[in-house]
Amino acid sequence: MTTKQSNQAVNYDAVVVGAGFSGLYMLHRLREAGFSTRVFEAGEGVGGTWYWNRYPGARCDSESIYYNYTFSEDLYKEWTWSSRYPEQPEILQYLNFVADKFKLRTDIQFKTRITASHYDEENNKWRIQLDDGTNVSAKYFITGVGCLSAANLPNFDGLESFKGEWYHTGHWPHEEVDFKGKRVGIIGTGSSGVQAIPVLAAEAGHLTVFQRTPQYSAPARNHPYDPEYIRQSKENFNEIKKQMRESQGGQPLVPPTKSALEVAPEERNQVYENAWANGGLGIFSAYYDITINEAANETAAEFIRSKIREIVKNPETAEKLLPSYYYGTKRPIIDTNYYESFNRGNVSLVDVKKAPIVEITPKGLKTTEGEYELDAIVFATGFDGMTGPLLKIDIRGRDGVSLKEKWAGGAHTRSYLGIANAGFPNFFMITGPESPSVLSNMPVSIEQHVEWIGDCIEYLSKSGIETIEAKVEAEEEWSKHCREVAESTLFTKTDSWYTGANIPGKPRGFQIYLGGVGAYRQKCDDVAAKGYEGFALMSSSRTALL
Repeated sequence: MTTKQSNQAVNYDAVVVGAGFSGLYMLHRLREAGFSTRVFEAGEGVGGTWYWNRYPGARCDSESIYYNYTFSEDLYKEWTWSSRYPEQPEILQYLNFVADKFKLRTDIQFKTRITASHYDEENNKWRIQLDDGTNVSAKYFITGVGCLSAANLPNFDGLESFKGEWYHTGHWPHEEVDFKGKRVGIIGTGSSGVQAIPVLAAEAGHLTVFQRTPQYSAPARNHPYDPEYIRQSKENFNEIKKQMRESQGGQPLVPPTKSALEVAPEERNQVYENAWANGGLGIFSAYYDITINEAANETAAEFIRSKIREIVKNPETAEKLLPSYYYGTKRPIIDTNYYESFNRGNVSLVDVKKAPIVEITPKGLKTTEGEYELDAIVFATGFDGMTGPLLKIDIRGRDGVSLKEKWAGGAHTRSYLGIANAGFPNFFMITGPESPSVLSNMPVSIEQHVEWIGDCIEYLSKSGIETIEAKVEAEEEWSKHCREVAESTLFTKTDSWYTGANIPGKPRGFQIYLGGVGAYRQKCDDVAAKGYEGFALMSSSRTALL
């Protein structure tokens, strides 16, 4: 299939937004199937999240041998990771390696942002507007924008008056930033902040951490990989791939079968101690009821609090660092020397829940208790997650209804499988709201979506079907199921970016499917096997087939 001119706009079979993990594989998958495909990427290179998130200490929190594509055994065996948890430059290098191996750059237009995509019902085309003023059209419009790509910069008064430099972790400069000897303030202690703080502390003259909510974090225990371990992993590629795809969270872990409450305290504490020593998210997955039972959750939470008290030497500082919400219901974090950083003489901690930030001043930052003079401010304030990246584009379906209008009551109320939406024909979301997405190993969930969407488009093409669109009742049923699963856990009992609580005015709702990667894959496969159950299909003669 080739591109052609239509109404002075280049027409493609498919347009994909973003050249990260999602966009690269979607391009490869559709191109291999013979569909003309164009990817538009705002950055100057591939990488998506890993292109933009270059802040000090940026590192993956999934083990590297699992944080990669598995669609190609050759690719898996050709690439070798250096360590357990790779840093941003290495992940970006990997994605560039993928782009080169499959010669993907020729079909990616960089430094181009899609500003709008409107469905033309009469011609069954998506009319797509680019920020350079040009337009293209496509039969299929596919978003690979990522779940965490719309940076959240709080609306603090006075930022424009600040005489120093300021940065957001989600949009870090490509050139090195020199903090040596400077008075640096960092706002936020989520995953990005926890990763950046130890690195900034080692460089800055003084680092002031402005914390609203203390976090549970466990040591990563990162280490170089043993060559023999790498060899065995590559040799067991097929088994690892199978286990990841059938698992709860997208990693080949043996699911826990015991309750935290059914074992003796001494045994349970030893399990937590072993997990702490091994590093990673072992505590989070130690017992099956940590995220569903308050008493079980408290055993893990109190263990981590005991570690904070043990590590942080100043009792007053340690007390400020103790979290009180349910462990794991905000993003579980792993770190390298995070709590240890607060033992340094050049690091201080400010509780901005107790003394909120009033404004940014020319000299620094003012809270209700005083002003802090700063040379640089780092905003580690996270993202408008899940729906935010999608709503930055003016996406309009039938009758000009926008995605923003459709989701006015919260994304948790309206989507089908996190892939499609009623009223938006031939529009697919890769790891959209109400799919496992960020509560899974992302490459595994991305591959599942890309392959499902690719298979679907091939099926439509071979069957002479022009449009596919989620049915309203299918959306309602899926959304209800997602809510029921979420409400059976502790996740909905905590304000977090998972629920949209970090964005003022954003509708609240848990936007992630918690049923697990394996169960979700089976559901999607069943939908396809039943002729795309829950979707309305329309033939070229505009005859409804289902």
